[in-house]
Amino acid sequence: MGLFSFIKEAGERLFGASEAKAASAEDLKKEVEKHGLKADGLSITVDGDKVKVSGQTASTEEAEKIILALGNTIGVAEVEEQLAVIRETPKARMYTVKKGDTLWRIAEEIYGRGNGTRHTAIFEANRPMLAHPDKIYPGQVLRIPPLA
Repeated sequence: MGLFSFIKEAGERLFGASEAKAASAEDLKKEVEKHGLKADGLSITVDGDKVKVSGQTASTEEAEKIILALGNTIGVAEVEEQLAVIRETPKARMYTVKKGDTLWRIAEEIYGRGNGTRHTAIFEANRPMLAHPDKIYPGQVLRIPPLA
């Protein structure tokens, strides 16, 4: 269980969302489903710019992706996660994209100089929310997987 912060002015614009408040729970649930993410008994509640999510996921990775799918939408400032995970794996680091960032630059910053080629691991860790490695934006939060 955890609380994750997002920049509520950045992200995908869903119907009914504004910088002041998140989209409806139903529209946020559709956003999760759009990305093919699954949680048994998925429950989402919205209180202004705060979203609470619960249910059961197959893995830590799936839970993290659900958090990002919800948080990277306009109007969401916080996601309170109460997802039960069947298969625990090492948690990814969350990284907020800054102006001028590229996945290569992020890989060099997180994994160390000379590890820019690890940008593909970051891209894969954020699929299906990322459709192309060059389509990241300031304020977006990404999963940075631990090095294997």
